[in-house]
Amino acid sequence: MDLETFTPGSGLLEPRAALRSDAPALDLNGTWRFRLSPTANVPDDFAQPSYDAADWDELPVPSHWPLHGYGAPAYTNVVFPFPVDPPHVPNENPTGDYRRTFDLPEDWTGGRLRFEGADSFARVWLNGHELGFWTGSRLPAEFDAGPWLRPGRNVLAVRVHQWSAASYLEDQDMWWLPGIFRDVTLTRSAADVFVHASHDGRLSFEGEGGLLSIPELGVADLEPGTEITLDVEPWTAETPRLYDAVVTFPGETVSLRIGFRTISIVDGVLLANGSPLLLKGVNRHEFHPERGRAVPYETMRADVLLMKQHNVNAVRTSHYPPHPAFLDLCDELGLWVIDECDLETHGFGEVDWRGNPTDDPRWAGALLDRMRRMVERDKNHPSVIMWSLGNEAGVGRNLAVMADWARERDPSRPIHYEGDWTCAHTDVYSRMYASHAEVEAIGRLAEDPLDDPELDARRRAMPFLQCEYAHAMGNGPGGLAEYQELFARYPRLAGGFIWEWIDHGIVHPQLEYAYGGDYGEPVHDSNFVIDGLVFPDRTPSPGLIDLKKVFEPVTFDFGDGVVRVVNGYDFRDLSHLEFVATVEAEGETVAEHRLEVPAGGGEVKLPEAAPSGECWLTVRALLSGDQPWAEAGHEVAWGQKLLAPPAPRTASATLVTFVRDGDEIVASGCGFDAETGRLVRLFGLEVEGPRLDLWRAPTDNDRHAGLEGKWRALGLHRLTHRVDDVEVGDALTVRTRVAPAATDVGMRAIYRWTLAGDGGLLLSLDLEPEGEWRDPIARLGVTMTLPGTAVERVTWFGRGPGEAYPDTGMAARVGRWTASIDELQTPYVYPQENGLRADVRWADFGAFTVSGDPVFGMTARRWSIDELAAATHRPDLVPGDRVHLHLDLAHQGIGTATCGPGTLPQYELRAQAATFTLRFDPA
Repeated sequence: MDLETFTPGSGLLEPRAALRSDAPALDLNGTWRFRLSPTANVPDDFAQPSYDAADWDELPVPSHWPLHGYGAPAYTNVVFPFPVDPPHVPNENPTGDYRRTFDLPEDWTGGRLRFEGADSFARVWLNGHELGFWTGSRLPAEFDAGPWLRPGRNVLAVRVHQWSAASYLEDQDMWWLPGIFRDVTLTRSAADVFVHASHDGRLSFEGEGGLLSIPELGVADLEPGTEITLDVEPWTAETPRLYDAVVTFPGETVSLRIGFRTISIVDGVLLANGSPLLLKGVNRHEFHPERGRAVPYETMRADVLLMKQHNVNAVRTSHYPPHPAFLDLCDELGLWVIDECDLETHGFGEVDWRGNPTDDPRWAGALLDRMRRMVERDKNHPSVIMWSLGNEAGVGRNLAVMADWARERDPSRPIHYEGDWTCAHTDVYSRMYASHAEVEAIGRLAEDPLDDPELDARRRAMPFLQCEYAHAMGNGPGGLAEYQELFARYPRLAGGFIWEWIDHGIVHPQLEYAYGGDYGEPVHDSNFVIDGLVFPDRTPSPGLIDLKKVFEPVTFDFGDGVVRVVNGYDFRDLSHLEFVATVEAEGETVAEHRLEVPAGGGEVKLPEAAPSGECWLTVRALLSGDQPWAEAGHEVAWGQKLLAPPAPRTASATLVTFVRDGDEIVASGCGFDAETGRLVRLFGLEVEGPRLDLWRAPTDNDRHAGLEGKWRALGLHRLTHRVDDVEVGDALTVRTRVAPAATDVGMRAIYRWTLAGDGGLLLSLDLEPEGEWRDPIARLGVTMTLPGTAVERVTWFGRGPGEAYPDTGMAARVGRWTASIDELQTPYVYPQENGLRADVRWADFGAFTVSGDPVFGMTARRWSIDELAAATHRPDLVPGDRVHLHLDLAHQGIGTATCGPGTLPQYELRAQAATFTLRFDPA
């Protein structure tokens, strides 16, 4: 049957460009009649106009039927959710039948039915006549409807099968979501246009029978195949200059927006308009937490605006062509795009790539069909700078079929594909998740050679990009700054694309957001689909805030009384920015000045400051006027310099001694348990702790790096605290040994409490590891708890406002910040360690203040580490009656081990001797 055929479709018209036309059209989106069957073997009598579907349900188009209560979503990353036996599919094959009636306007003749996307196999009938079928879920399909249209009422019927032979080509690390999920249109437009516009002003086009006009440039009735040269402003993602054009045909006029730009590769460097191009990109799946891949235009626009506002300049359309409106937005607002073919066969890797369609000639037509439909649809977009053959589809002869056709059809764009490291069919060397060391070696042309000298020499002449890196799953990614420094240092490195833009969490009535396994799938990949820079509701995660800092197009090098402002844009100057210098003492603004920075950047004298206490200078680059993607005043970049260190804190010698009083040791409003020496009352407030803690709720990266398993095996989550001695006098000294059961490693921890004459309580904690600690530890700090009503808000002087770990937190700047306990939490969809505020000088908790010597890390929560570690969804975290306060000397870094390298060595936390000093003061 057709479901198990290698043929990509039948009855299809030739693919053509997505164009805006004045030809009559009917929007067939809206409410359709719908019926779901559990198998594919269902009579097709529903397609007849006389069929009575009055008792069917209703379903909106575009949509996915599992998100409307018909079946359920399922998530896999690599594995197929059915047996790998191509081209065969299971008998259990959810099949959706759709019916829609529409009235044809008077005098309507001819026309095409156009479907922008349906997953995964669709057959269409018009007034009972079968027009054909198509596959290629994220690609358009057009059928000639003219002979079968009737005056007045018409009946359109579509049958969509979830599984087909084409499903073996669409294993793209996302939810399996069948249905008609993009627009359906009846149009009388038949035009096709291919514009060729170079940055040097050369212009020509293909479009038989058409005449091209660009009023702004004085172009009128240009004939196909005629090249002219114009004086134009080139298109770039930084300066997305577009010219409105029309092409007039005998039966219609189409409009398009032309951007003049050139992509080339010279001496192994990727160039745009003759200048080096550095891609600061993200991978973007189409996703909406309620609508799946049926993404509204307003959401697409919001995505592009958010990307631009966070200094992202490029998008890889992982792993299929997006809705055509998204590319219109990239043209308009400015993003470089790698347009990726709707192809991934990753699941064949589970069977050693046996039967992989990429290397099976029977599939050649289907793979070429997908490439043709993408290129023809998107060929006029200046934002599209490369064609990608697909993703994680192994290697094989059909890649050559796709690449050869694409080069012949459009030689102006390089070909991309990551799955074949020999780069036999590509123009760029692409990898995913290469380590920092390997990226540096590639930048230096020192990578390991290929066995074939000719292929090796060819690859070394190519630019390199990371099509995926810095896997943004949960807390992280770490190591962003180190990657970016390499990209900037070596011209061969063209940058890369973070994986990925958004967490694919589906709105769920009990779990808030669902991921793999939450719908009872027998085969799934859990929360691996929750790996984005924005949460499902598109709230930026700390990872995106950090990325904005790392991707800054302006940097600041501070000297003695001067700052050198460096223009990091590829194609524009700094004239659209204004620069503001702010001086803060102890986090309070004491002066603010505007700096006159040359358009090309350069050295600027800084205003003189008379610092008092710890004093910082912050220089910010702000939009001086509104831009299409942000309003005036939007911060583009910033830098900081320490002007004056903190003054030494002096306190009179203690006049207070610690004395035993029954079951307690007391001094100046503070009480300690006489047996254990633990603090139980702090300036009259009942507390528990502080005591040494080496454990944190594992992050996704901790789990995938194997650290969680090592930490649990060692017992960091179940430490025992033995008190060896409690000495009372001018100081309270508590000698302990902290260790997990079943091992001989441990920590000698000596707590020395003293009282200052000004009423402060000082803790000096000396730590000495014992035994062989082979692996990094999670944290090094102390934990204490307070009554839940004791603190509602925290004010601190340190880095903020967001979280920061050793290899993250580039966006956290020194200042004075205030947040509620709830606001201190980062609501990762899969709960894990979060919310650390770093380099805190002091923190005011309302009832008391904590100061560091010189700094500490601070986390405050309404649940314990164990409760956080046990949670699997946000609603699992229920505020308790205690505030859990963590004051840390150090933390293990984050890394990107969920998919890629782990924590860099310089960010690992090893057990070693240390002294941690804190001071507590009453409110």
